[in-house]
Amino acid sequence: MEIFDFEPFENVRQTPTQIDFHHMGIVDFDLCVALQKRLVYESGGRDDGHIVCLLCEHPPLISIGRAGSRRHIHLTTQEMRRRKLDLRWIGRGGACVAHTPGQLAVYPIVPLKYYGWSVGQYLQRLQDGLLDTVRPYEVPIYKRPGRFGLWGRSGMLAAIGVAVQNWITSHGAFLNVACSPLSQVGIEANPAELACPGDSPTMSSLLEETEACPTIREVARSVANNLAQRFGTAQASWHSGHPLFSEIVKQTRDRTRQAAS
Repeated sequence: MEIFDFEPFENVRQTPTQIDFHHMGIVDFDLCVALQKRLVYESGGRDDGHIVCLLCEHPPLISIGRAGSRRHIHLTTQEMRRRKLDLRWIGRGGACVAHTPGQLAVYPIVPLKYYGWSVGQYLQRLQDGLLDTVRPYEVPIYKRPGRFGLWGRSGMLAAIGVAVQNWITSHGAFLNVACSPLSQVGIEANPAELACPGDSPTMSSLLEETEACPTIREVARSVANNLAQRFGTAQASWHSGHPLFSEIVKQTRDRTRQAAS
């Protein structure tokens, strides 16, 4: 475990709350969702404002949020099978997101009620943390009025879509770092009914936007530093993996065996 300290922004609650970042590498999407549900449940039993943030990548998969639909995916069922792409309908905000190694998934578990943040205020802090991460790479970044996310010259660079249960957040953001095939997946990352005039419907990445593409780990560390500051935490810790993940894997395997027997 590694600990790093911060000077919180003046406009956030001055509470020395701990935030733990867990860098997990490439993680099965469904198992990660199960882990988030467990963390949300545990957060509901605490009263100290503790924040957990999972940082990971996923194998190829397409998730569909509340603003998305199957018609935003321009692939037939046969094409999906050929590409070994599964679909997941997820109760988060946002539309369709294509997941692949090289995309950093950022999943903060934040007790909003403790901080007195509205969902909109939380989304703004999350977006600002991503913007702080991308800014040093001198990539032209665009934001959209009334929407959360970041756009580059060739498409959406970071998608944001959260879920909130009992004022505790899950899911979060997806920052495309080194995943150039995303633009060829055949989904509308930015559906026409949500887009601004001139928006590209595809997804971009730092690899496509700049020649000096950082590693996924470098970006994960930068996201951790910037989110810790935007959330106003006085102290943050960096971990490799999460201690509950092996338990989640075992429970899932046990349920699968029971269902098959």
